[in-house]
Amino acid sequence: MIAQKPQRLESKRTAIYARVSTDGQTTDNQIAVLRDVAERSGWEVVEVFVDHGISGAKSRGERPAFDQLSKAITKREVDVVMSWSVDRLGRSLQGLVEFLSNLQSVKADLYLHQQGVDTTTPAGRAMFQMLGVFSEFERALIQERVRAGLDRARRNGKKLGRPRTSTMKEKAIHEALASGTKGIRKIAREFDVGVSVVQRIKAERDAA
Repeated sequence: MIAQKPQRLESKRTAIYARVSTDGQTTDNQIAVLRDVAERSGWEVVEVFVDHGISGAKSRGERPAFDQLSKAITKREVDVVMSWSVDRLGRSLQGLVEFLSNLQSVKADLYLHQQGVDTTTPAGRAMFQMLGVFSEFERALIQERVRAGLDRARRNGKKLGRPRTSTMKEKAIHEALASGTKGIRKIAREFDVGVSVVQRIKAERDAA
């Protein structure tokens, strides 16, 4: 009888993300357990991202380590993201949906220890696909709420969009353009209007 060769575990570049809400807490135990799981799975931990004393309700921009992790995912520098629990990744549904979409777009995997989610397995991939369905559902709900809000505002007689620039201000912008001494951006800052407003007035002036 020919002995079977042991199955070689696939090496994956793995990033661990850990977060605690207060400075008095520690992420050491979380990271130690996740490192053990990575070692048993044959994954190489290439980076550990840790946010200390930051709430999961904060946005990506307010969590430096989470922002770095997201950028690494986009650059395809990691194959698997590991975290202790889904609430370590965030407490905002919209933020989680965005993060999951980011993972799915580059075909990266996710391991969540507490929830038993491991998308490197067939069962985990099926669960991840379900998460994708919920992500699409959430986006659809947001779009529907926005459309309903706009329709309600129109029915109530509210004008949507930026208010029209006053005739007096437009005349002053015309004069500033005619002087030829200031650029479009400088004029926009001076009169507290968008660059597109100055560009429109300039186009109208040039066409006259």
